[in-house]
Amino acid sequence: MVTEACRKNQITVNGQVAKASRDVFPLDKITFRKDQIIYTITVLDIPLNRVGAKLVDIYRKDDTPPETFAHLELLKLSKEHYRKTGTGRPTKKDRRDLEDFEIDFEAED
Repeated sequence: MVTEACRKNQITVNGQVAKASRDVFPLDKITFRKDQIIYTITVLDIPLNRVGAKLVDIYRKDDTPPETFAHLELLKLSKEHYRKTGTGRPTKKDRRDLEDFEIDFEAED
């Protein structure tokens, strides 16, 4: 998964596009996008051996601004405003109502 993201130039290390084989060092800043949030991680140290998922936070620091998480919450709420989750596909009536709303909105401008 990470290798594929590197091929698509979606991961940067210190502002430069990273290849999958790139070594990282302490104090490197890694930037990547996941679930519509751009995360920024600082590498604090490199473990000598593999570690479990619970211990990974010892070796990294998450510098992602909290505003991005708030933006994601607003995005989720805006999607639920029109249709509730699990109600199925929009019907023809829903489409017509949406088109009427767009026409009314453009007329006000």
